[in-house]
Amino acid sequence: MARRPVEFEDFLPLMADKLGEDGLMEELCNGFRLLMDPRRRLITFDSLKRNAGLLGLDGLRDDELRAMLREGDTDGDGALNQWEFCVLMVRLSPQLMEAPRRWMDQASRETFGPGFMS
Repeated sequence: MARRPVEFEDFLPLMADKLGEDGLMEELCNGFRLLMDPRRRLITFDSLKRNAGLLGLDGLRDDELRAMLREGDTDGDGALNQWEFCVLMVRLSPQLMEAPRRWMDQASRETFGPGFMS
């Protein structure tokens, strides 16, 4: 039986468990600094393309790299600031949010009754 390669969606929750919240945020910030354009202090298309190999993304086409930037670019400037990058990384890993979602559901049921949010 062939083993499935580890995907990003699998890896980020493992990092969060191992490093804790503060450690995970530090690693995400390190990842941002690795990819950013040092002059603009943003991840631009050029800086992402130049550093894509560090992430194993060197096989992606330009339009795929641009789509990655658009996915996280909430302010529409065509680049990712550190906040946008961190939010994107968490959004790309829905498993990371499963525990907080369960806690919120449980707290809602305890506060508003068992039929709430069903």
